[in-house]
Amino acid sequence: MEAIRENKHQLIADPPVQLHEGLGAGLALLMDEFAHGVLVVSPEGRLLHANQAARLELARRSGLSLQDQHLEAHDADHGRLLAEALAKAVEGKRSLITLAVGREARLSVAVLPLNTPGIERPARIALVLARATVCESLMLCFFARNHGLTGAEEQVLGFLCQGYTAPETARHLKVAVSTIRSHVRSLCAKTGSNGMRELVTRVAVLPPVAPVWQEAFH
Repeated sequence: MEAIRENKHQLIADPPVQLHEGLGAGLALLMDEFAHGVLVVSPEGRLLHANQAARLELARRSGLSLQDQHLEAHDADHGRLLAEALAKAVEGKRSLITLAVGREARLSVAVLPLNTPGIERPARIALVLARATVCESLMLCFFARNHGLTGAEEQVLGFLCQGYTAPETARHLKVAVSTIRSHVRSLCAKTGSNGMRELVTRVAVLPPVAPVWQEAFH
């Protein structure tokens, strides 16, 4: 576990490639604020840039990894899937692929050609990784503060956004279901939402800003 934590710190502190090779420094800094992992690679799969979320994903070795600065999937079948998506991108075609992460989890990846005007084939390809959660903790905190939610209301909203029902949330928080429903009524009133579904949807479409990265290692 300690070795994994050190590997994560190294990937985040020391980008595997120069920022300017794939992106301008200002844009690279902006991309580090995104909750979506974004990788920029050559048509051969050589890593040109990875934002913070993508570096964390690579450090986890959960769906993609680096071998001699080239992206690799974790088994031959998904390796072929990745190679086919990169080949399609070279032809200017977009792909959406799903890579295995352990036995049950999956990582969705959009593979996008980055076309340059006047150049027939793209020299760079972007891989946009799915977010780990519907709403990152930082944006949930922003939303809660903006609407004057209490700590208990924010906690309840967090469980609801993860797909838990009111009874399930009550069991996790060890309170009565009536307490959860009271919080939901208060949440809807404070946010001007017409029910729990609308409230969760509003949170789900918040800007995908990443949490504070240092917290990811505690």
